[in-house]
Amino acid sequence: MPPIRILGIDPGLRNTGWGVIEQEGSNLHFIACGTIKSDEKAELAERLRQLHDGLQGIVASFSPDEAAVEETFVNKDARATLKLGQARGIAMLVPALNGLTVGEYAPNLVKKTIVGSGHAEKGQIHLMVKVLLPKSDAKTPDAADALAIALTHAQHRGLKARIAKL
Repeated sequence: MPPIRILGIDPGLRNTGWGVIEQEGSNLHFIACGTIKSDEKAELAERLRQLHDGLQGIVASFSPDEAAVEETFVNKDARATLKLGQARGIAMLVPALNGLTVGEYAPNLVKKTIVGSGHAEKGQIHLMVKVLLPKSDAKTPDAADALAIALTHAQHRGLKARIAKL
């Protein structure tokens, strides 16, 4: 079975984390990660374009086979939630426009998959990402979260495929 390259995306309007891993059977390999930053002083439409262009460049550079995006959680600030939802839309649209299937994962499932607890702290997640991908070099929390999302997809993609066949 050929290796599968997975792009994990942690959407955010200010910072969108991305991480690329490769899954070959049960082996996982770190490829790259980083953060796309939008200009906080720019208009919303321009910031969304910046995220689109950044993600398009990542897809073009690393040629992933599949993508995974974290689901949006609703917070007290409806306006902030709406903006996050728009950034998440871009995070789902770019891979889809490039013909990739896009998995969606709740934050608690990512935490449970990586750490074993759905209420794990960010520090615990980042530590486990480093344990699971020793060569990873996430320099921002967003990039580490994106790698955790990619790892979650790697763990659950086989199960989703089996369920889809039923």
